Amino acid sequence: MYKTIAEASAFVRDLRPLVDKVEHCEVVVAPPFTALRAAADAARGSNVGIAGQDVHWDAEGAHTGDISARMLLDAGCTHVIIGHSERRHDHGETDEDVNRKLKAALAAGLLPIVCVGETLAERESGRTEAVLERQFTRGLAGLTGPEFSRIILAYEPVWAIGTGRTATPEMAAQSHRQLRDLASQRFGDVAADQLRILYGGSVKPDNIGGLMAEPEIDGALVGGASLKLESFVSLVNYPRAT
Repeated sequence: MYKTIAEASAFVRDLRPLVDKVEHCEVVVAPPFTALRAAADAARGSNVGIAGQDVHWDAEGAHTGDISARMLLDAGCTHVIIGHSERRHDHGETDEDVNRKLKAALAAGLLPIVCVGETLAERESGRTEAVLERQFTRGLAGLTGPEFSRIILAYEPVWAIGTGRTATPEMAAQSHRQLRDLASQRFGDVAADQLRILYGGSVKPDNIGGLMAEPEIDGALVGGASLKLESFVSLVNYPRAT
């Protein structure tokens, strides 16, 4: 919940020339709903994608305050974040809600970024693997192989979001390996190898290098460090910056 329409569009306009030659990764920003159209207009013709922060599973209806996949597309979105920990914990979003939203996004042609991750209590009680397996199994229930090939996963340990605490690269890689193993069991080795799994949890310029050195980590879902252009660009350009 940051940035007005003017701030978001200015951010994208200023970002464009700083990432226009980036080929090692995709660059996507996720402004609030009010700024989506302006941000998409500012990104037009560039290599910057625009994501919604959430989506409802119905195409339309009596869901005051919600946004449909069709509305996101109409606003210029290419991607959508689904199941972010703050939606799960602030709004009581369930794995079944995530599954319905995921299917709606896929049907509309959006590229979903599906978030999973454990709380501090769950990690300290040794339930990380069980939580990730439940979120993966229920959140992705009923997907076909072709549908699965169109999603991105994001592992975001809740205890490391906005707290300044970060999972060590080894801890993150362990959870990423589990998610890839689950993908292999469900959708096959090829699909698992091609699956992109992002890490999200206090990703900053000073820890991106260690995280991205892990083969299991394919990218980053960036929170606070994305609010300032300089820090976000340094994350995008980390191979050249280190």
